[in-house]
Amino acid sequence: MKYDKYPARGLPRRTALCLGLLGAYQLAIAPDAHTPRRPGAAGRAAAEDGKPLARAASRQRPAAGHPAARTGAAAMTTSGGMARIAGPTRPVVVRAAPHTTLRQTGKKIALTFDDGPHATQTPAILRILRRHRARATFFVIGENIPFNRDVLRRIAADGHAVGNHSYTHPQLDLISTPRVNEELERCSELVAKELGAPPRLARAPYGMWHGPSLAACARLQMEPFQWDIDTLDWDNRDQRFIETTVLGGAHPGAIVLAHDGGGNRWATVRALEYYLPRLLDEGYTLAQPA
Repeated sequence: MKYDKYPARGLPRRTALCLGLLGAYQLAIAPDAHTPRRPGAAGRAAAEDGKPLARAASRQRPAAGHPAARTGAAAMTTSGGMARIAGPTRPVVVRAAPHTTLRQTGKKIALTFDDGPHATQTPAILRILRRHRARATFFVIGENIPFNRDVLRRIAADGHAVGNHSYTHPQLDLISTPRVNEELERCSELVAKELGAPPRLARAPYGMWHGPSLAACARLQMEPFQWDIDTLDWDNRDQRFIETTVLGGAHPGAIVLAHDGGGNRWATVRALEYYLPRLLDEGYTLAQPA
């Protein structure tokens, strides 16, 4: 039997049909919202309202037959009914801007996935990464965690880094400072409750960092990260475009932005299947921001 080291660009017809149906279902219940908004008068007024964070409905609801998991007790103190992470472990300076490339030297590239964990798309990405023994970083949304606790644990068990992508995915520069703090704290608390330690990496929704969010990030002992290769998979669900963007833009120290949640990401999954082995053949090592 002839062996082709690269997978076929397409998937078997039956598999593709199943993935397409799953993707359509997930898209219906989790529409995209990735274009940053600019503050107007109404937006500024809302940002300064100082109201506590509401418990928003999850962007990713449990799949059929998957009961919503209860959040159990953890080794944390509580204040005002909210779990609090144990005291600081290391100082982190407040940065003027997030990192856009890796700090490591050598022919390294980081694959990052935002907006999960997702019940079906994240596991599909994990299977591809496991097949190639590659490590990635998942910036998770806190409100998705209770419905996908097993997926989050699988991410960590496979050796991938877990980062903070806020609790409800608001644009941080358009909300009040107290809510900025709560968005980042709450996500870190949920990650710590499931994995035993809070995240040490963070990415602002839409990449919209500002002074208060960078300060909150440092206070929570997290390093802020951006990207320098944007697959635009939230806007352009074209597999070939994603592949070309990654392979054409790859360079030592690059951080690639893609998504495993927040909408239909099956083009992202198929593109990863195609470009990952080619990156490895070009001599790249998959690294995690640190």
